[in-house]
Amino acid sequence: MTEDDAEAAEDAAEEAAEAEAEDNGDEESGLQEGDFVRLSYTARETQDGGLVDTTSQEVAEEEGVADEDQTFEPRIIVLGEGHLFEPVEEAIKGQEEGDSGTVTVPAEEAFGEKDPEQVRTVAADKVPEDERYPGAHVQIDGEHGHVEAIIGGRARVDFNHALAGRDIEYEYEILDVVDDRLERAQGLVNAFLDIDLEMWFETDEVEEETYVSPSEEEGEDEDTEGDEDEDVEGHFETELVEKESLYIEATPQLTMNQQWMMGKQQIAQQLIDRLGIDRVVVQETIDGMGAGPMGGMMGGMGGGGEGDIEDALEDADVDADELVEELEDDA
Repeated sequence: MTEDDAEAAEDAAEEAAEAEAEDNGDEESGLQEGDFVRLSYTARETQDGGLVDTTSQEVAEEEGVADEDQTFEPRIIVLGEGHLFEPVEEAIKGQEEGDSGTVTVPAEEAFGEKDPEQVRTVAADKVPEDERYPGAHVQIDGEHGHVEAIIGGRARVDFNHALAGRDIEYEYEILDVVDDRLERAQGLVNAFLDIDLEMWFETDEVEEETYVSPSEEEGEDEDTEGDEDEDVEGHFETELVEKESLYIEATPQLTMNQQWMMGKQQIAQQLIDRLGIDRVVVQETIDGMGAGPMGGMMGGMGGGGEGDIEDALEDADVDADELVEELEDDA
């Protein structure tokens, strides 16, 4: 038997086993791809135990990485979406709520092996003066690296990922399976962005244009179908259709977030696919400043004329001379 014949026989055996399992009503048990799972975990380098990531506030405080701008709490992930390294997701599949375990992710499946060619020598003046010391993280010609050494007018910089060549060990616990759709939406967004956002679902009536071909026209004379002498064209019709939408309140933190700006199409598509909705609406609300003094002054300044400013002050019942005197006294 040739090698190809052996592979074909093995594939046939696997297909037969799967078919037999279906006939017997057997199904895969435990968590499977596509499930939304809430996890707590801590990831460390296996070489020196250095902290890589954690969902534990206690661990973060012990390691000195906790700060007011970041929340450490269990994460919601979707199995099969690459929210964690593949070996971790594979270890979780088939398990149940409450299960826990430890899995090691080899370097090549984590942050990659260390590439010697990514360790390069550059002119020292390319490194900011206050960052010319071993271990400093620098940005040079659009690349992120860390300084290994400064010798004379030259700097040796490693442009590999800081964790390249390191095996990572994950210790995890499966807290629960997430069924609530709003929680699922928030978990999906947080897999990309560490931002708390207001979200809600609505069903909207939306105008939609659809193309109607000649064959779909009502009362079409079938005897004329295919008549090349008759110039028959389709047309567009507008109809109201219902669309289930996920609304996301746009905040300055969201609209200015680089990950959102670069990947919002990917994030929105995952939300649509995984939540079974029709669209994602990012809604921005701008509150008016009213007719207060600052609103009038800003409007006048926008016009660019001295008269506009004086008119704005007058409308706001502000005496310009008194305002000038107060400013001079404060100075």
